[in-house]
Amino acid sequence: MKTDTIFYRLFQEYPTIFFELIGNSPDIARIYQFSSVEIKQTAFRIDGVFLPSQLENAVYFAEVQFQIDEEFYSRLFAEIFLYLRQNQPQNDWCAVVIYPNQSVDTKNVKHYREFFASQRVKCIYLDELGEPASLPIGIATVKLVIAAEDAAIAQARELINRTKQEIELPLQQQQLLQLIETILIYKFPNMSREEVEEMFGLSDLKQTRIYQEAFEEGKEEGIEEGQRREKLRMISRLLRLGLTVEQVAEELDLSVEEVRQATQN
Repeated sequence: MKTDTIFYRLFQEYPTIFFELIGNSPDIARIYQFSSVEIKQTAFRIDGVFLPSQLENAVYFAEVQFQIDEEFYSRLFAEIFLYLRQNQPQNDWCAVVIYPNQSVDTKNVKHYREFFASQRVKCIYLDELGEPASLPIGIATVKLVIAAEDAAIAQARELINRTKQEIELPLQQQQLLQLIETILIYKFPNMSREEVEEMFGLSDLKQTRIYQEAFEEGKEEGIEEGQRREKLRMISRLLRLGLTVEQVAEELDLSVEEVRQATQN
């Protein structure tokens, strides 16, 4: 299973899940922007970075590790400190490593133990989070990633029912159902998407008016988000050409604060 892709989508579409995982209020996700970050002039890439809009909140580095790797921690801290050197954020920072279970964690941290003792770096073991039925729906969705195939069928059906009952906004409901469907397709590679949809009753759900309206709304939001990302990519180019922050904001139809925030990130 491409767990990094799954978790990227989880955190991109439902950033509240990340903050629930680390024991924070999900409401704090509103002041964070999530992205995957490539470290310049190296082969390093950080799985995910949550960048806050306020200086008093920490930058969170998120890493998903589902395979034993003796060099994982040395690479993780090299990535983090290169990022800090290249970007010079004013915020404090924390790191979160997500494991399926403790057996994957090498615990080879003798050079970095102070970071763990201070809780600057936290490890989350998905199999220790509790029973899915007792967890918030976002964390229960994360648990589906590590579920055995026989257990995954029952868990997925329960998640689909909970999604329809607990998620009131049609677009959010549609996004979470699509994410559950994607996890199932990876878990059952011998089944086609159509077979997965039929097995879990998703094909009938997709024909409902609410789902169709949410799908159209999602397409429109996706187009708008794509246009916004292209504008943000243009900022550095225009600044290099000599335009001021105010001129860039006017040219791209952004606020001056949005341009300044993009240059800091």
